[in-house]
Amino acid sequence: MQAIKQICDEKNIAVEAVIETIEAALAAAYRKDFGTKDQNVKVVFDPESGNFEAFDVKTVVEDQELPPEPEMSEDEKSGGRGYEPPAPPAEPVIGPDGLPIPPEKKFNPKTEVMVTAAREGLKNDAEIGETIKTKLEVPAAFGRMAAQTAKQVITQKLREAERNKIFGEFKDREHELVNATVQRREGRLVLIDLGRVTAVMPPDEQIAGERYESGNRLKVYITAVRMTTKGPEVVVSRAHPDIVRKLFTMEIPEVAGGIVKIEGVAREAGSRAKVAVSSTQANVDPVGSCIGQRGTRIQTVIAELGGEKVDIIPYDADPAKFIANALAPAKVVDVRLRDNERAADVIVSNDQLSLAIGRGGQNVRLAARLTGWKLSINEAGGGDQPIEGATAEPTPAAPAETPAE
Repeated sequence: MQAIKQICDEKNIAVEAVIETIEAALAAAYRKDFGTKDQNVKVVFDPESGNFEAFDVKTVVEDQELPPEPEMSEDEKSGGRGYEPPAPPAEPVIGPDGLPIPPEKKFNPKTEVMVTAAREGLKNDAEIGETIKTKLEVPAAFGRMAAQTAKQVITQKLREAERNKIFGEFKDREHELVNATVQRREGRLVLIDLGRVTAVMPPDEQIAGERYESGNRLKVYITAVRMTTKGPEVVVSRAHPDIVRKLFTMEIPEVAGGIVKIEGVAREAGSRAKVAVSSTQANVDPVGSCIGQRGTRIQTVIAELGGEKVDIIPYDADPAKFIANALAPAKVVDVRLRDNERAADVIVSNDQLSLAIGRGGQNVRLAARLTGWKLSINEAGGGDQPIEGATAEPTPAAPAETPAE
């Protein structure tokens, strides 16, 4: 029991999981040395004394006629030229409703016993569906090969239990922002140390220009946790828009308390982000709450994002006003909506044109992504033709985390 507890402490798995592993190993060892092919061996192990009992466990099923086994020629038995491998499984039979008809369940002598045989040899009052446990005797000590089998089963099962524990732990933390340490680079991948597991940051989840030196501490967003043949794989991101949401929730009490709501986030990682906010209370300024006294709150967020600029936009239910707000710092003269196309023509003065477009079209691009409207920038007095390179469509961003009900 002391050794079992030590394993549990080292691998952080439950005592029950280790005992189940030992029982599976003992069952495998029993089958190796003393069992027969029709026995479904289960073992009950007592960790205090080290003793165990073996049982043949079978489920009682109704009587059925077994098809005769086909006879094999001597050539087939020896695998000679006359031997043909078993035929591939037949195509499923489709029923009148268009669904496949499940194949008829066959009798399995290893796990099942017919009711007549059970009443004659195992239990007089056996009923269909009942599980019968027949105690098996252990005639002698296990041999070397059986012990080796048990060791392999224990090693494999413990590894599986540890992997499942880690997978379950991090699956529950999917879509969370966590503290991590950069471990090393492997080509274009960055390996991130999360404590019990090493996460992967792919190139498209990294911020361009951000240096990931070994030992650097940073916050990462867990985007996906999946089980692979090599164990649980955790994918993290520094470029995901929800990082901004999580940082606002951590640094701004009004956001955490639900007084200020984040209506949308548009982000070009490493360069600029726009965050639309609204207030559930009339006397609370959502933009001022996010900025904080002398900008202390927003500066903390910007520092965590490596200096990325963050524009805080007041949300408005009126699409025209919201679009005008989203194009800040540019001042908008007029917004003409085309509802059937979900598009808008934005009129700005000549001196505000470059601000509205932004460097490389970034400002109008982020505004379109934030509002969900296709935006065309037009110069006041310059006709209805949009300025070249100043039309932006809302590209689909990564889906935000859906809160649990």
